[in-house]
Amino acid sequence: QVYKNHFPELTLVQRLASNEAFMRCGVASTILAISLALLHSPGAGAEKFLSFNRHAAKFSSDDFREALDAVMGCGGGVEAQRLIEIEQQLLPIWRSMPKTNERVEWRMLRYMTHRYFIKTQSLLVRGFEPTRQAANVSQTGTAEILSEHFPSLFETAEGHQRGFSLQDAVLLMASIEQLIFNSETTLLEEAYHWSGRNTGDVLSSAEISEVMEMYMLHWLMANDHEGVELLLENRSFLLEAFPRWDEIRAFTHGMVASSEFAQQRVLRPGRKAAMTGQFSFDDAHEIVGSITKSFALFWETECQIIKEPLLELDQAGTGRVGLSDFYRANRDGEWRFGESEAYLRDLGALDESSAWRGKQVLIANYMQGASNCIVSTPNYLVCCQNECQGILNEVEEGIGAADAEPTAILSIIESMRNYDNERPRLDSTMRMQLRRIADTHGGSVPLHGRLFSQWLHFVFPHECAYPHKVGASLTVTPREYGDSYAASDDEVDSHAALRNESKGSEVLGIREVEEAQWMSQWSEQEELYSAELSVPWEFRGHLAIGGCAPLFFLLL
Repeated sequence: QVYKNHFPELTLVQRLASNEAFMRCGVASTILAISLALLHSPGAGAEKFLSFNRHAAKFSSDDFREALDAVMGCGGGVEAQRLIEIEQQLLPIWRSMPKTNERVEWRMLRYMTHRYFIKTQSLLVRGFEPTRQAANVSQTGTAEILSEHFPSLFETAEGHQRGFSLQDAVLLMASIEQLIFNSETTLLEEAYHWSGRNTGDVLSSAEISEVMEMYMLHWLMANDHEGVELLLENRSFLLEAFPRWDEIRAFTHGMVASSEFAQQRVLRPGRKAAMTGQFSFDDAHEIVGSITKSFALFWETECQIIKEPLLELDQAGTGRVGLSDFYRANRDGEWRFGESEAYLRDLGALDESSAWRGKQVLIANYMQGASNCIVSTPNYLVCCQNECQGILNEVEEGIGAADAEPTAILSIIESMRNYDNERPRLDSTMRMQLRRIADTHGGSVPLHGRLFSQWLHFVFPHECAYPHKVGASLTVTPREYGDSYAASDDEVDSHAALRNESKGSEVLGIREVEEAQWMSQWSEQEELYSAELSVPWEFRGHLAIGGCAPLFFLLL
């Protein structure tokens, strides 16, 4: 009944929920379907999972749902209960979205998609990264492929723009989940091969655990066959590459045990091996899907181990650590802090705005950066949990609208505690800054704009990343960045030496002067995710920090 109230067009839902006999579609055709369904363009080439097309929103809603329907048909349908669960996850953010006739524009749908997967699975879906710029529309190769397979949809590309409903959003999330699930088939097949098994075999619990271990190793190694062979030949190398490998194995075996328990409770259509303690390839595929969704939660302990020494170094509580301190920690044994200065800069994890403080590593940006994502696939990254999501979710639930007056926001923020049970940094300066943001927008603060995200960063500096302007940072893994991602010994030593030279400032008792400059990175530049929001092109006043003329940008 809940689903009927929200999604009256049940013909599509019934078709998705009841069809358990869909044939498994090829991953390539699925990617083509979802690429078009997501109304993405040609811009980033075939290597990009999803690339944005500014003309996307011109496809009709019926075409959009038809393409999503095709995607969810690949690999076996989506149950109505799953769609209801997705809807419940989306409702708080949906209520806070700027809408026209209960529909959102494409940019907001992209933003919702990124937020949904970060919130629920800590997955950074490629193509939805907030750091990403609009695609280069001059590259048309992918468009030709799509138009060849789906010419009718291209004929409607100039159709009427109506925006996207909550139902569209739910179907989009379900479709991407299905696409991710389908895309893991190839790697699982390789894991069977490497384990000396055939995909048609029915395996025991011990046998499927061996296959899952092989899958995990390839998954964590980004399917680097040579690297996997080296690790398998020498267990000491394996434990050096993955010090927590025994825990990862235990996690994997636990997922197998959970699957076996679920088999004993529910006999699903087509699952002849159920209740026998044996596993088909489809059973293995479901285990893999569960691993993808839950691994970030398991790995969060490691993320906190990385974060803890950074918090200890941040004695001023600004969410920043001097670059010299960062490399000094590396030299003292914190081997994880080995990214080069250039790589940190491109990740958006480097604050170079203060001449007094020098170069600083932004803790939240560093933790959420691609260098700390444990898994990298062509479709997604598995990253550390974004602690700011909980803060923003609470604000959205409390406000229930796209913007709010400062008093309403402050009443919610004042009652919050961060992950260390500390109060937010709500001094007079931050209260004034929030009021000035509201003045910029006619009295209310847009919740989904860069300035509010920046304000949250300075209020919760350890949880909320500093929001760089679009295109100013990259989401690129160490492997993708190349050999220069790692700092050389000379680079580490030279920066660490600066730490010794700077100790005098603390001895002289001028830390108060340093703390007064902790907001040197504040920028007056606004970026809004939606054109539905009213954007004044002239300030009524100036923000307290910074002297540049205000600039406004709309996300492409």
